[in-house]
Amino acid sequence: MKAIILAAGEGQRLRPLTFTRPKHMIPIGGKPILEHLIKTLKGAGIEEFLVVVNYKAEVIERYFGDGSRYGVKIEYIFQKRLLGTADAISSAEKHVNEDFLAINGDLLTSIDAIKSLIEAHKRANSIATLAAVKVEQASQYGVLKIESGQLVDIVEKPSLVSPLGELVNAGIYMFSTEIFDFIKLTEQSQRGELEITDSIRLIIKGGKRVTVAEIPSDRWLDIGRPWDLLDANARVLKSIKPENHGDIEDGAHIKGPVFIGENTIIRSGSYIEGPVFIGEGSDIGPNCHIRPYTSIGKNVRIGNACEIKNSILMNNVHVGHLSYIGDSIIGEGCNLGAGSISANLRFDKRTVKMRIKGEIVDTGRVKLGVIMGDNVMTGVGALFMPGVTIGCNSWVGPNIVVYEDVPPNTILLLEQQIKRKGFQY
Repeated sequence: MKAIILAAGEGQRLRPLTFTRPKHMIPIGGKPILEHLIKTLKGAGIEEFLVVVNYKAEVIERYFGDGSRYGVKIEYIFQKRLLGTADAISSAEKHVNEDFLAINGDLLTSIDAIKSLIEAHKRANSIATLAAVKVEQASQYGVLKIESGQLVDIVEKPSLVSPLGELVNAGIYMFSTEIFDFIKLTEQSQRGELEITDSIRLIIKGGKRVTVAEIPSDRWLDIGRPWDLLDANARVLKSIKPENHGDIEDGAHIKGPVFIGENTIIRSGSYIEGPVFIGEGSDIGPNCHIRPYTSIGKNVRIGNACEIKNSILMNNVHVGHLSYIGDSIIGEGCNLGAGSISANLRFDKRTVKMRIKGEIVDTGRVKLGVIMGDNVMTGVGALFMPGVTIGCNSWVGPNIVVYEDVPPNTILLLEQQIKRKGFQY
């Protein structure tokens, strides 16, 4: 069996992290989202993959190659125009000749969830089988309307007062090759795209059965917004196995499951509480406190007396001494000056808001720090208020309190008045 992984999208809601990489390549638990997904599918018995790419396709292709490093076979299909999920799936038509799995490339799931979907599809012998999951905010997804155990409709992003329930489309499907006939009949949606959910509606209208296989909510996680990455990172780290391939100096303390990569040094006085992932070639401490659910990439330097909590630090990050990074995501190659602070809690303890694609969105999180793109530099004493984003390649000068999002390629400097006065002893 083959799996089609949909990995062509830009991930604009994950800006600024996706200015320099596809969203599927954002690291969680030390590895890209897409790598976690491929390993899960392999664990479910799938070893041939058709990865549909477009935006920054070379990043994905360069990282995974032909898949042999993972014991699988990977072929890449370039989606010329981003015309929707049905168009993406149809681009692989010539490469499949039997039932296949199709899955969004920006989610986490489990081996048992995939196996249960495959088995449900085999039992039903239907054209399409959808994975369904219960979520709290059903209005963000395609809600499934089910009658007498059969799918009768998919309502995309209904209003908050919708009575349709909480069972939503999980973005994981099993299809027979007949699906391509229905894709050919699919018309463009109001967004100007060919939606696979519209193709599924055509199957239903044709009087044919569409099966729904419910998977547990703790076996699925959609990653569409920056704070979802922190949830995904925590979920991956919960299953991390403690390994030490580096050097832990006397006086450093390791508590709980912590993975330490090769040629990494944990200096004296540092206290690391797992689950934590630390990549190879990194230098931590002395006297650092690394708190649970933190992922630290390769070649990261964290200076004296820093505290890092529930955050993702990508490769080649430097955090100067006396800094605090909490509930934040720091892009690759960032250099944070001494005393840089990410504030992560509002005075009123209300949930943090973020600007996503120009709109203010409630993150639902009481604690959320800064989301920083690649190659940002900050001066000493820079302070970032909860939920702000810093665009790639920007410079934030010393002693600045950042209250608003900073665009890419921006220099932010503090204006000050200096008075010079003479004095006598």
